[in-house]
Parts: sequence; C-alpha cells; structure tokens
Amino acid sequence: MSIQNQNSKVKSRNYKKILIVRLDRIGDVVLSTPVIKAVREAYPASHIAFLVRPYAEDAVKGNPYLDEVITYDKKGTLKFILKLARKRFELAIILHPTSRTHWVTLLACIPERVGYDKKMGTLLTDRIPHKKELGLKHEVDYTLDILEHIGIAAKDRALYFPIKRESEKKVRDIFARGGIRESDAIVVLNPSASCPSKRWRPESFANVGDAIAERLGAKIVIISDLKDRVFADQVANAMRMGSFNIAGMTTVADLGSVLKRAKLFISNDSGPVHIACAVGTPVIAIFGRKDAGLSPKRWGPRGKRDIVLHKDVGCDVCLAHNCNIAFKCLEEITPEEVISAAATILKK
Repeated sequence: MSIQNQNSKVKSRNYKKILIVRLDRIGDVVLSTPVIKAVREAYPASHIAFLVRPYAEDAVKGNPYLDEVITYDKKGTLKFILKLARKRFELAIILHPTSRTHWVTLLACIPERVGYDKKMGTLLTDRIPHKKELGLKHEVDYTLDILEHIGIAAKDRALYFPIKRESEKKVRDIFARGGIRESDAIVVLNPSASCPSKRWRPESFANVGDAIAERLGAKIVIISDLKDRVFADQVANAMRMGSFNIAGMTTVADLGSVLKRAKLFISNDSGPVHIACAVGTPVIAIFGRKDAGLSPKRWGPRGKRDIVLHKDVGCDVCLAHNCNIAFKCLEEITPEEVISAAATILKK
C-alpha cells in the first residue's frame, strides 16, 4: 500500500468489508478489473465484493481476487438497499459516478464512500475531481486514480476476464456444429456497437471477412448480442467466402471463450474489445467520433499487438448520432486498411 494522499478523508485502517461499485456497461467493468487485484493486494484478509448490473455479472464472477459478486436490478431499489445495508460494508469504492450509485451506497449505511465528484458527488465522504471528459488518460488509469487517492498503488494494469469450464465446452460444441475444427485459424468480427456513430458499415466488415478468408485462410466467425443480430446477419449475407454467424448464441461468459479461441478480433468500439484484450487476443478496433472523452486514448484496446483505426475528418464539434456528414470519420476508414492491419497481426 502506498502513502495515503494527504487530501483523502478515508481513514487509514484495515477494512474488513470493502465494496467496489461499477453499474455501467460490460466493457467498463472489464476495464475496472485491475482495481480488484490492487485492492486485494492492499487488503489480503478483507472480504471484497463487486457490485454490478445483472448483465455484467459474468465479467467479474469467478475473479480470484473477489469474495462476492452482488448484482443490482433497478426494479427493486429499496429492497436492495436494505439487503446491502445488512452486509455492513465499511468502504465503498465507486468507479463510475451516477446519482443512483451515490444514493444507494449512502442509504445502505456504508460509512466511507470514495469516488468522482460528479452527479451528486457531494453524497460521497471522499471525492476527487472529475475530468474524464477530457480524455487525458485511459479509463483504466482513471479508475486507479481513485485507489491512489486513498493510498493504494496498483502494481498491475492487466485486465482480467474469467474463463468458465462450461463456456469452454459450449463454445467447442458450437464451433463443431459449424464445421470449425480445433486446428482452424479463426478471426472474429463484431459489427455491432451501442450507437450508430460507432458502427462501421456491415458491407465493409463483409469485405474484410472475405479478404481474410481468401488471402489468409482463416475461418470467419461473426458475433453480436441478440438485439443487434441484424448487423451480424447483414455481414454474413454480404460475404462471398462464407462465415459462421453465432450472433445471439452466446452469453457474456461464452464470449470470453470465443475470443480466447480467435487469432484476431476485429470490432467496432464496444465492450467485447476489452474482453478480447483480457483473454490475450489481438484486436483491431475501429473508432469514430472526434470527442476526447470517447477517444481511443481513453477507451482503446490495451494489448501490445492491438491496432486502432481512427480518422480525424476536421469536425470542430462531434454531433454523435446526430452527425450531419454521414459519419464521415467511419467512412474514411477503408476495408483495405483493416485488411492490411489484419495481415500485419496474423503474420507475426
């Protein structure tokens, strides 16, 4: 443990029960996993829990540095607060600021609550200035800044994603049904993302998939969650060389096993990018938008072999999904650039 920041109000003592909180997206939770290890190393004898939304549970369930994973469903907030209060946590480390998170941890009677001073940050007992929108560093580093503030120095910034035995078997069976052998080289494509301003054209993904299959001899697997299956279907239907479309067939836990099996992952800016990094699979990440808080510097993949493609097309202000120039930043990224990046990675 490092020397505590003199501006911190958190007491320097051995907490028996610590709660780490992150209630946003799956990829954000994966990017927070270095925090878990750092807290465990600082407090080896403490009971450490992670609070997530139900859809992100698999991103931390099975993490060896946690004693407990707690899920929060917004539908039963009052009942949940009472249940959380009975657990008697002494410290809450809140990695992503939301008014709801701050209220929940306050009403659950957690006496010390540290996080970013945003969205009713005054409800915290200890807070640090929020400047994430400036995108001056990676999200991993922003989460670790909270620990540094309370005297915990992280020795390791590597991401972690638990691989489950049942998911390994399920993915082997899925691949076998699709005619994919253990010896086949697999490249996984992810054409989905949370916003139109982050989605490269399905036709472009199809062109990349065809070229990789034809020139490099890889089998192409397409993923997405069920609600975005339309994009995966568009890629599969546009490909000449054939592909294996498993959109909607895998859970979050299964996705770790799929990506671990891949030689390369090509994706829009989305949560699976960080799962791929956590399991050691090289990534080509396609970024749009000119917005410092959403830039590759803050949200890009962290692996040594990863490649980010991102174009500045001169926008003074990014209008996000209201873009009036047809997402030119994404259109400027060509299939040939992605194919070239793929060849660079796969030939290493």
